[in-house]
Amino acid sequence: MAVNAPLAGQNAWITGSSRGLGRVMAEELCRLGANVAVHGTRPDSPRTFGEGESMEQLARDVAAAGTGEVMPVWGDVTQEGEVRRIAAEIRQRWGRIDILVCCAGGDIGAGGTGVGRGGRPENDDCLNISLEDLRSVLDRNLLATILCCREVATEMMARRSGRIVTVGSIAGCIGRSTGSMYAVAKAAVHEYTRCLAEQLRAHNIPVNCVAPGPTVTERFLRIHEIDQQKVTAESTLERYGRPQEVAALLGFLCTPAAGFISGQILRVDGGGQTFAC
Repeated sequence: MAVNAPLAGQNAWITGSSRGLGRVMAEELCRLGANVAVHGTRPDSPRTFGEGESMEQLARDVAAAGTGEVMPVWGDVTQEGEVRRIAAEIRQRWGRIDILVCCAGGDIGAGGTGVGRGGRPENDDCLNISLEDLRSVLDRNLLATILCCREVATEMMARRSGRIVTVGSIAGCIGRSTGSMYAVAKAAVHEYTRCLAEQLRAHNIPVNCVAPGPTVTERFLRIHEIDQQKVTAESTLERYGRPQEVAALLGFLCTPAAGFISGQILRVDGGGQTFAC
């Protein structure tokens, strides 16, 4: 195995990697030598916020950034049948899935990303969010994570090898009066990660969660009131994060160097939260 390609020969599936954080994560794992299945809901998912034209184009662009092969897949990972179909496509090409990254999610309501401010639900608080939006947020974040882990963990258990990384949020570490159901969904992802890590410990499969703070992606810039100083600042940690800073932690967690780390919620927020979680 090449020193600069610690994931050579490994096959990774990153859900929600058609844009934003997930796309940069795909580039990072490919740079580390992994074969990567990039995933979106639709064949044209990269077009949602102007980050590409198609999943096929995205796969070519990601492959150009690294040494691994890249294949595009798409489908609704809140549906068990779709999860099984996508996983079967990956196995048909590469034989197995060694790394699962559950990045699909976001504070997106029932109308999808094309509605309002990037699909962000109206009245996302503890009492007033619509039932349809509530289900959408919980399904996109928690249910999708559970379904993908259930699909892939069994084969990892049989081999006694593999890595699972979920993507949470610092929103899941605090109480807040707005964005509440998104926070609840991510807190549930954190706890599911801990429980799954405990269950898979005897099978030699580390399970961890990366929990980003505010991070500059195209969708982030569209749905939030932006503090421009936090976008441009470079000499302080009092700024927004960069996608590559989150992806670098993901890459490390997938390498042999992180083999004894499991059950952890690792915040990437420049020290914005310094309390136990």
